[in-house]
Amino acid sequence: MSTIAWIGLGHMGLPMTKNLLRAGHAVRGFDLSEPAMHASAEAGVTTCASAAEALDGAEVVFTMLPKGEHSLAAYGGDEGIFATAAPGTLLIDSSTIDVASCQQLHDRAKEAGFEFVDAPVSGGIAGAEKGTLAFMVGGEAAAVERARPFIEPMAGNVIATGAPTTGQAAKICNNLMLFINMVSTSEAAVLADRLGLDHSVFYSIAKVSSGDSWPLRTWYPYPGVVETSPANDDFAPTFTADLALKDINLALAAGEDTDTELTLGTIVKDMLKQVSDAGSGGKDCSIVKKLVDGSFDA
Repeated sequence: MSTIAWIGLGHMGLPMTKNLLRAGHAVRGFDLSEPAMHASAEAGVTTCASAAEALDGAEVVFTMLPKGEHSLAAYGGDEGIFATAAPGTLLIDSSTIDVASCQQLHDRAKEAGFEFVDAPVSGGIAGAEKGTLAFMVGGEAAAVERARPFIEPMAGNVIATGAPTTGQAAKICNNLMLFINMVSTSEAAVLADRLGLDHSVFYSIAKVSSGDSWPLRTWYPYPGVVETSPANDDFAPTFTADLALKDINLALAAGEDTDTELTLGTIVKDMLKQVSDAGSGGKDCSIVKKLVDGSFDA
């Protein structure tokens, strides 16, 4: 078993480290949030006063951070990972960030003599807790294969996506589909309700028909239909609207960079921005259903 440093012990990072601990690895962690550090210590993570301290003795480093700027800061600088990690340490960034920042990390890692992979995940907090996340792993083939055994305790699927940054590209495109499907599910569910269909009856039809999707089966936007739906708990977050807005903006930026018209993505972004601007960005992103039915309280 190995010693793993983990930087970023938030809603995703903490349950992911728990699966590494269950697999027998030792995990040394750091986060700027004191509550996150406390919860991690209770889970068995050896919490450290700094990222550099967490790296001491680690063979592998995972980072799980909110934005590209955070990943760049964590890896760069005099106290960053590139400067303090031991030679030969494997570096794995599981953050969801923009492709340009991801490319910078690959380039800087290569210059510093490290193997680095971008390995964002899909599956949300539930997948992180169950160890069933899908990892999309971009990088040199040897580095991807070296990373695989450390990723597998947290994963249902580990998919090598190809060259550096392709993991991030896959995640951005996947989330674009996710949020568009989320809004289409909300519109169909509200229309079905207003046409007199029972929620559970319509759900049972859609999930075995051409309207099936992950948001339908996981986030059906009326309470009492799907056990995992945030609607059961007043849209308590499983994937916040603010985080969804960040991710959809990554897709739109990639669309601009590649001259790709993302009409539906722009509509979804505007809906998520309305939620965020109203101060409800900490709610689950599936709260857009309330925009559809007119019940959103801005």
